[in-house]
Amino acid sequence: MSELVRVSPQEAQALLARGYEYLDVRTEEEFAAGHPAGAYNVPLMLAGGGGMQPNPRFAEVMRARFPLDARLVVGCKAGGRSLRAATALLADGYTLIIDQRAGWDGARDASGQVTEPGWGPAGLPSETGQPEGRSYAALAKGR
Repeated sequence: MSELVRVSPQEAQALLARGYEYLDVRTEEEFAAGHPAGAYNVPLMLAGGGGMQPNPRFAEVMRARFPLDARLVVGCKAGGRSLRAATALLADGYTLIIDQRAGWDGARDASGQVTEPGWGPAGLPSETGQPEGRSYAALAKGR
């Protein structure tokens, strides 16, 4: 298994310019509200049952869309889910996985203070909605 590399939002943007793709592992609702331009959405967790539950199709949908040598930057809201997803992807055989620290909103300390601004607050290229072919609904259907 490869060692996990973690990067800042600005470093993630530079990787996208070099051919990496952005994988947003937040919920469909979080993704629709705003995400890095060009990102794909495969949620690690799904809302339901009064809380968040693991997405039972995460690995299946990932393998259907991305080969094991896909160059992926993985992000979420603040860095926790993406770290779990990136670690799981490496364990599943993916080899070129980068975790983006600070996620969309930013990393926070125990008192709630932002310690590193995320993609959105950093003003990096963003979009909203459920882009055709990159939304979870489309990816889960194999489109």
